[in-house]
This record gives sequence, structure tokens and C-alpha cells, in this order.
Amino acid sequence: MARDNESSAKRQLRSAQWFGSADKNGFMYRSWMKNQGIPDHEFDGRPIIGICNTWSELTPCNAHFRKIAEHVKKGILEAGGYPVEFPVFSNGESNLRPTAMFTRNLASMDVEEAIRGNPMDGVVLLVGCDKTTPALLMGAASCDIPTIVVTGGPMLNGKHKGQDIGSGTVVWQLSEEVKAGRISIHDFMAAEAGMSRSAGTCNTMGTASTMACMAESLGTSLPHNAAIPAVDSRRYVLAHLSGNRIVDMVHEDLRLSKVLTREAFENAIRTNAAIGGSTNAVIHLKAIAGRMGVELELDDWNRIGRGTPTLVDLQPSGRFLMEEFYYAGGLPAVLRRLGESDRLPHKDALTVNGQSLWDNVKDAPIYNDEVVRTLDNPLVEDGGMCVLRGNLAPRGAVLKPSAASPELMQHRGRAVVFENFDDYKARINDPDLDVDESCVLVLKHCGPRGYHGMAEVGNMGLPAKVLEKGVKDMVRISDARMSGTAYGTVVLHVAPEAAAGGPLAAVRNGDWVELDAYAGKLHLDISDEELQTRLAEADPTAASREIASTGGYRQLYIERVLQADEGCDFDFLVGCRGSEVPRHSH
Repeated sequence: MARDNESSAKRQLRSAQWFGSADKNGFMYRSWMKNQGIPDHEFDGRPIIGICNTWSELTPCNAHFRKIAEHVKKGILEAGGYPVEFPVFSNGESNLRPTAMFTRNLASMDVEEAIRGNPMDGVVLLVGCDKTTPALLMGAASCDIPTIVVTGGPMLNGKHKGQDIGSGTVVWQLSEEVKAGRISIHDFMAAEAGMSRSAGTCNTMGTASTMACMAESLGTSLPHNAAIPAVDSRRYVLAHLSGNRIVDMVHEDLRLSKVLTREAFENAIRTNAAIGGSTNAVIHLKAIAGRMGVELELDDWNRIGRGTPTLVDLQPSGRFLMEEFYYAGGLPAVLRRLGESDRLPHKDALTVNGQSLWDNVKDAPIYNDEVVRTLDNPLVEDGGMCVLRGNLAPRGAVLKPSAASPELMQHRGRAVVFENFDDYKARINDPDLDVDESCVLVLKHCGPRGYHGMAEVGNMGLPAKVLEKGVKDMVRISDARMSGTAYGTVVLHVAPEAAAGGPLAAVRNGDWVELDAYAGKLHLDISDEELQTRLAEADPTAASREIASTGGYRQLYIERVLQADEGCDFDFLVGCRGSEVPRHSH
């Protein structure tokens, strides 16, 4: 009977539609694969596991993935599967211009079609730098086959002048110090070599670490995947075990749709607040949910996340880095703290190891109460993402309270307006700029269409004349994103964006803007009539139309990208299209 069940499982394998027949097509598919030295018995019905690799020397965060892939292969072979590694577009934030967000959807299309069109029964996603995690999960979700995530891990702590420094965060800090005249350019440059001193992603709670935590809290990876340092041998053990597990997932038919449920996303939203995660997670989780057909709205971040304390004391919100986070217990420690205080919404959510999220973490050790704080001693009392609305953001905007200045969470100031990022760069340090620390910096035309890809420029550096006074934060508002490594009282993702005719396009120098993060309010102090008159007089979409006329992927992006509150996916990619095998051509 066991043998009959095994045979039944093998007949159901997706790869059998390529390799399982004794006709002309089966002959050709097997024969072509055999030119790699594959023997007959590898085609006996064992699961074919794809290893989707974002390795690239142009994506330095992922440059060690060849070695990780080898450990995944060992695990797959050990469990009775056959591994096939394949490359996909590697969109690393570190080098790609104008921003890796511009190609997130392109990479997801690459992943989706590679999975659907090739003989694989399950897939291991090798992810790391910021956008590779959402891109690969989006593509895999559209196919819905058994899938497990293996992250490359964060780099070791940076070192400078005998102190730990955080990748990304230290750049923003020291750059402001140079502008303020407190350190020399030589001191600034001296930190460069020490910031990134091993393989891996940013060692702060930037977008890469945030999305690794999101993948783990969603249940798409094994426990501890998010935080093990890239060069720690335990990273390779996890890769090996993930290779083991994906083979079992194929036999169990444990597809992504059974893991990426509405409940899983609610767990992830709560987790993001507890870790002080990046604002970029708002956009990426919405896009992943959209591919899975799960309803997730911007207001869910208020409903589920607000009131959750930030427990992880990590830069840019706090003091420590990802090494300390892992040594303190990693994400399982955070999830245990949430669960023990009844703040984990859905303990029974299924994960890829076949256990519930709570079963995975209920006995997790917690080694350091400074790094992973207790509920009665949080880093921030309410770390849930603030969703703001008002006449300036009718479809919403976001603010990260754990990285903001408490005294600026309620603020009314005079607008200093920059029409685009070039305008900002040209004027921000002009001694004649009419600005002081009470003003509100407003940046337009940097949203999905306006600065194709919605670049991470929303954390505008402060004017030199303000920095020289010792001021370190001002309210900043834009339709852009910001790096998860950045900090400050920064309002982002204003929707609709200026280039889509949103109210942000109407803001003028000298207007008064009111922010009340506690009340979720973002208001431009002019009448509705004046606002409509200003928008009618302008043509805010002209710039994006001009860019679109150049053709190519850029035109596709501008014409079909959704707004920030919708996840910035392409409208034609939303939804799960399944893994039905396309007709063969032989």
C-alpha cells in the first residue's frame, strides 16, 4: 500500500508532464537534460526542485549565493529530490539606477514565467538585497507551487574608530555631520571600508532585514532564516535543511496559497511594528498579497499594527545591529514575546515546515533583554506604522514612528517646496533658501510614475544652515520612499502622487501644512476650492508623459504601475495565475 501511495504521488508531480512519458516529447526533454551528465534514474519520478538564484556580482549583497545554492542542493539530493538551479533578474538596491524598485515588477515577471514554463515541482527562492525578496515571492505567488525562502543573511557589524556602525544608517548620519561642519570629508571617507566588511545585506533593520523578517513571519521560511549572519556557518545549515524541507513540501502539496493567507499577512503587519521595520514593507506586503488574491488594505496597518510596541532595539530606530539580534534569539524571540502577551494575531497560521507559527516559537530562547526588549520596557510604546490621510493624501501616506522624533509627531509648519529631486539637490544648501527648523520640507514628483520606480529620496537631508544650528530632524513629506536604513520624521508614499495629479502637486512655498501622526492627519491649510483651482492650472502628469514617450520598459512601467497604496505592482500582474503547464511545441 505504501508503494502504491508513493507511485500515486509520483504520477501527480508537475515535472512528469515533461519527463514522465515514453513518447517523442518525453524523449526530447530527457535527452536534452542528459547532456549535463544526468543518469536515467534521476527521471524516475523524484521531485524536481528549482533553485531560483539572484546571485550577481552587481548585487554585492547576494554575491555569496553560489555557495548557499550548493548547500541547498545537498539538502535536496539528501531528501530524494533533484535540484536544478536557474538565474533570474537580480535587482540589488546598492548599484541599480534609478532604483531597484523600478525593476521589482520586472524581476517578478522573470520569476513567474521561469517557474511556470519549466519542469519543477517546487522552488527554493534565494533572496537577499531589498527587492529580491518581494520580487521572488510575488512571482512565486502568481504560480502557487510549493515554495520556501532562503535569505542570504545580513553582513557582520560595521566597524569605525573602534565602534560598531550600521550599514546605510551611518552614511546618513556622517553625511549630515559633514554638512554641519562637525567632521571633515576625510573622517567621512574613512568609514567607507569599515561599513561593509563581509558578505550579506545591510546589518541594520533596513528593508532587506525587514523583508527577511516578513518572509519568516509570513511562514515562508524556516525559523531563524531572517537573522543568521551571512558568513555564519549556521546560514549554510539552514540552506541545507531548507533543501530537505522543500522535497517534503512537494509530497505534501504544501503550496504558497496554504501559507500566504490573510492571517499570515496580519501576523506580518504586527511583526513589522515589533521589529521597527521599514516603511517599504507596506508596499511589498500589499504587492505579495495582491498576487495571492488576499485582500490587504493600507488601513489594515492602522487596525492591526497600531498599539504594538517596538521591542527590537536596532538601528536605525535603536542601538544594535543584526548580529546582536541573532545572538539575542532572532525573530523567534520577538514572536514569542508577542505571542505570550496575546499580541500575535494568528498563532495557528501554517508555516512551510508544516508546523504553526506558534509551535515554531513558543519555546524560543531569548538571550538578551536589551536587544529584544520586554513588553514593559519597549523601545517605542507604539511602533505600528502610522497611516495618514487628509486633503494632502486622500489615499494615504505612511510614517514610521520608531524612527521619528516624538516632538515632531504633531507639527504645523510652513512649506518649503521642491518640485523634483533635481530641484532639491540644487537648492537645499543654498544659503539664501528661506527655511528654518520649524518648516516642512515638501518634495514632489518622486512617486512611482514621477521618478520612475519611486526612489528612496524621501528622507531628504536637512539644509546645511539648519544642521549648523545642531538641529537633527525636520518634518519631511513626499510621494517618494526612503531606505529602511534611514530615520527621521518623514512622511512617505503620499497617494496619489504628484505625477498622477495628486494634491501634493498643488503645494506652494509658504503654505501651511499640519501633521498629526497620532490622529492620522496630513492637512494642507487651503480651501478645497483653492486646491482644485491650483490642480486645474497645472499639468502635473506632463513630466511622466514625456518620460513614457521614450518607450521601452520605462514606458510600460509608467503606463501600468499602480499607486503606492496599491503596492506599486503592474495592474495586469495582480492575481494568481497558477502553474498550469503551457502547451509544448514539439
